[in-house]
Amino acid sequence: MDTRWKNIVNKIYIFFKKNQIPISGLVLTAFGVFVLGVMIAYRRSYSTETVLMVGILGNGCLGYGLKLLLKRYMEKRYQDWRGQIEHDYEEWKQRESLSFKRLNKVGMVCALAAVWYLYDLVCGDGTWGGLSRGWYHNFSTGYVMFMTVLLQFMLASRAVGSFWRGEMDGVMARMDERLQARLKEALEIERKSLEKVSRSDQLRVDLITNVSHDLKTPLTSIVGYVELIKKEELSDVVRDYIDVISARTEKLKEMINSLFSLAKASSGNVKLHKENFEVNRLIEQIFADMDDRVKESDLKFVVKLTEEDTKIYSDNTYFYRICQNLIENVLKYSAKGTRAFVRTYLKGEPEGEDERRICIEITNTAGYFMDFTKEDIVERFARGDKERTSEGNGLGLAIVSTYAKALGGEFDIRIDCDQFKACLEFEL
Repeated sequence: MDTRWKNIVNKIYIFFKKNQIPISGLVLTAFGVFVLGVMIAYRRSYSTETVLMVGILGNGCLGYGLKLLLKRYMEKRYQDWRGQIEHDYEEWKQRESLSFKRLNKVGMVCALAAVWYLYDLVCGDGTWGGLSRGWYHNFSTGYVMFMTVLLQFMLASRAVGSFWRGEMDGVMARMDERLQARLKEALEIERKSLEKVSRSDQLRVDLITNVSHDLKTPLTSIVGYVELIKKEELSDVVRDYIDVISARTEKLKEMINSLFSLAKASSGNVKLHKENFEVNRLIEQIFADMDDRVKESDLKFVVKLTEEDTKIYSDNTYFYRICQNLIENVLKYSAKGTRAFVRTYLKGEPEGEDERRICIEITNTAGYFMDFTKEDIVERFARGDKERTSEGNGLGLAIVSTYAKALGGEFDIRIDCDQFKACLEFEL
């Protein structure tokens, strides 16, 4: 018998522990309704001060109790929907709208009841089953009931809104998880494919095909959703989420473009269109094109270009990308308020036995601790893996190294404490 009672008590304890939130909410709500009911039933016996005190007590218990019950109700009602990856913003919006419509209907009924009660106190004569049974001089319970409906409606709206804001956070988080998961999967495919790229030309083709499918398809879907959402009437909170997603989408676009450029160059299928051009003029053109970003960077660029002839026979487009990537690297990773140096000079004597070479050096002060060596800095994704606090994706220097080799040049890195120097050499 003792064991049986212990089991019963234990089950009761477990039940109350598991359902303490709804039980607490139910008790508080019932007590609040009871207090307000007593106030109405004995309204002739209480002074205005007593009615106000009882109303405050009843509203406090009722408001907190309804908050707990609403929370559990929403969680139970949408437990099959919450956390599902396939649900998106449109479905979230429809469900939120439906919840508020239902709440508004309940609020309207309660408001009409409160208005009727106040009217009955002021003008009722009991003919139609009213409570007042004639004129009554103290209307305080009517005012309290009217304010109770208004206050409880506001609290309930806030509770429902809080629930759906939390669900919106979940929707955004799931979208971000999908984006990160697909990006990680695509990058993993890229890593594995690049390891085998020297073995077979077919693998190089498969690399570009797989990356194109795995990255462009989800990116197109995400961009479409973002554009649809931007056309809707959004709260400030949701607008902030959309801005974050839009910014991350733009960053992903940049990464995809870099990834494609790297894959194409690594495949050995680069078609060079060589022509004569001035390296100094090319660098000046890059700074002119990037003038706005340079001015916004809080960096001071010191450009020292040789006065000698820097004409070179190479691919203008790829050479431009090499120099542009290095300058972008400076803009992304330099310490704020520092100086960056861009220098060109020639090596070798004009009439000497050594070949004449054009050298480009770009030096900056890093804004982070450089815990790597020059041997691994040009490894693909090394920067993105080791440092997540900046906007880089770890592909820029890999592209520079690959393009430089494709053009027959040399690329080197020199690190001295926090000084980072990128060096290029090409035969004139």
